[in-house]
Amino acid sequence: MKKIDIPAIPVRQGSGYPPPYDAPCKLRERKALGDAGGLSQFGVNLMTLPPGAWSSQRHWHSDEDEFVWVLEGELTLITDAGEETLGPGDCAAFKAGAANGHHLVNRSGAPAKLLEIGTRGAADRTVYSEADMVAEPADEFYRRRDGTPYPK
Repeated sequence: MKKIDIPAIPVRQGSGYPPPYDAPCKLRERKALGDAGGLSQFGVNLMTLPPGAWSSQRHWHSDEDEFVWVLEGELTLITDAGEETLGPGDCAAFKAGAANGHHLVNRSGAPAKLLEIGTRGAADRTVYSEADMVAEPADEFYRRRDGTPYPK
């Protein structure tokens, strides 16, 4: 059977960010649909953002393309260019290596759902635009921009 049993997939709540960067993402929920389907070359997550939640800290990837598609609700996409409202059926794409930090924020009064799709670049470095934080490919945790690791 190839159908993915979405209700059976465990929910991952929050993020692995160190404090205080974890706070805006504490209520986000993700289900790893791609992992449940055995995919290895790209990831697909079903994300639910309750009112007030962020998808992530604003970031960009050195070696990973990203694509988001809003399924339900209303989200604010924030990039270096400003803010845009995304609703059901709207999508956005982020090219690997484009140093344009982005994230989604639910400023509405209702939950929002989206698909988050991205390649899995083994050499990817993630840079966080407004946080003193980077994620290097070989690291298991986050570091400050000067290379100092955050406590686990």
